Amino acid sequence: MLRGLFRQVSDLFSGAGEVTDDLFDELEEALIASDVSATLSAEIVSLLRDAARERGIRTADEVRDLLRAHIAGVLDEHAAPLALEAAAPPLFYLVVGVNGTGKTTTIAKLGARFQRREKKVLLAAADTFRAAAIDQLQVWADRLGADIVRHQPGGDPAAVVFDSIEAARARGTDVVIADTAGRQHTQHNLMEELRKVDRVARRALGRAPDETLLVLDATTGQNALVQAQVFRDAIGLTGIVLAKLDGTAKGGTLITLAQELGLPVKLVGVGEKLEDLHDFDPQEYASALLP
Repeated sequence: MLRGLFRQVSDLFSGAGEVTDDLFDELEEALIASDVSATLSAEIVSLLRDAARERGIRTADEVRDLLRAHIAGVLDEHAAPLALEAAAPPLFYLVVGVNGTGKTTTIAKLGARFQRREKKVLLAAADTFRAAAIDQLQVWADRLGADIVRHQPGGDPAAVVFDSIEAARARGTDVVIADTAGRQHTQHNLMEELRKVDRVARRALGRAPDETLLVLDATTGQNALVQAQVFRDAIGLTGIVLAKLDGTAKGGTLITLAQELGLPVKLVGVGEKLEDLHDFDPQEYASALLP
């Protein structure tokens, strides 16, 4: 599923022979077109130029190998494992993101992953802003056979989170995964509400959420960087879930998120099935980008 995400960059190498200045210029343009930020693209190409000169590299294939190793190194440097155990139950995931990123589907996929590990899962419908969001999560809970805590539309989302944690303790539930409103990251009052949700979760748990995951749509390109910056500054993030990482995505967003924000990509979604959520592997990703 990952192959072809860096198609323009790959095509550049496949059509090149010897290393020239034009190759590096075209590579910088191709990286930017593949959703690597302009600043980072320039830095990468500068590093590759220097390395090629110092090592006497003469072929485009060798430059591609250098680029693949550099991408894997950047992603490895900021990698972090997904939390699978908690200091005290329940394990608590807070899932955030704007409308349309695939957040609710990602929550269902996470629930299914834990169920395959024979964990008891509870979903918290803390997106009280839209009745449809509550109903959508209810549908997924029914499909999974998972518990759900929901309040009336328009209710206090922090209260939903608090009740979900208390219910999980009472029922011996292993994992709580909380949905939140698909808020526009430019709306100050909605971000304040999210901060309240985070504070209430911390008080109820006696610790920070075990994961605070931002779901990003891989097809949104550089806008994903803006979203990640705002959510990170508002509540802190432990990692990224990059959804919709299929043939329509360009692939460079992950590199920018790691290098410029230091945020690990922990999971990638590559389809609509419950099984289509995978642990992120930097080496595999780099190899798939530049086969």
